[in-house]
Amino acid sequence: MTPEQIAAASKPIVLELGDAYTRCPTTLRRARLLGISGWAFYITGRAGALGDVRAETAAAALGFIEPDAVADGWDAAARTIRPFEVALASLAECCRWGDERLSAFPAVERLADLLERAVLAADASGMPLFAAWRAVTAPRQTPGARAAARLRLLREHFAGAHLLAVRASGMSPLEAVLAGPEGEAGAVACGWPPPYPPVGPLVRRRLWAEAVTDRLTAAAFAALGPADGTELLDLLAGTRAHLSPR
Repeated sequence: MTPEQIAAASKPIVLELGDAYTRCPTTLRRARLLGISGWAFYITGRAGALGDVRAETAAAALGFIEPDAVADGWDAAARTIRPFEVALASLAECCRWGDERLSAFPAVERLADLLERAVLAADASGMPLFAAWRAVTAPRQTPGARAAARLRLLREHFAGAHLLAVRASGMSPLEAVLAGPEGEAGAVACGWPPPYPPVGPLVRRRLWAEAVTDRLTAAAFAALGPADGTELLDLLAGTRAHLSPR
């Protein structure tokens, strides 16, 4: 498989697994302990790696979430706690989830090693959120925690690359969400209010943006080589199966 093919095949799995810890009830309890809402914890837990920036900057980095919705979460959290502290709490929950859910996966150490190589080789140009997170040291270094933290980081790499590709295609972030698999439901989840523009004319641009995303993220997988890249893809599929309800 080529690096672009590995990127395309791994992308949906990484997007799913890299965000899985945010839906864990224990993660949501952490937000309450910090005195903020789940939404504020999610927004600031992602963009807080940028530090004490304005809500507009956080919204620009996140890209696909409606700016006012970002501001609602960001400003609400900032009245209680500094953004970077929320980001560290979010990362701690990610590592805790990895310890609990991934440690029993037989090849978790190999998965963590391959993910580590991929994120270190990834090009962070034009992706400030990915670059900021890559500079943060995870609080736990067990194989499960390492794998979870690197899945989250690789997810931010895909998200950052896709934002660049979408803007280059001429689509707005809202249009890209509407043309995606979740359609209007995805737009609502990201805080975009209706009415929405028609989706039909956007499909071809969306496909082009997906291909460019694969090209932009391919460097991370090229560093692994064909054999290790294919192995990583197999391990990602195995991890998703391991986490699936039986």
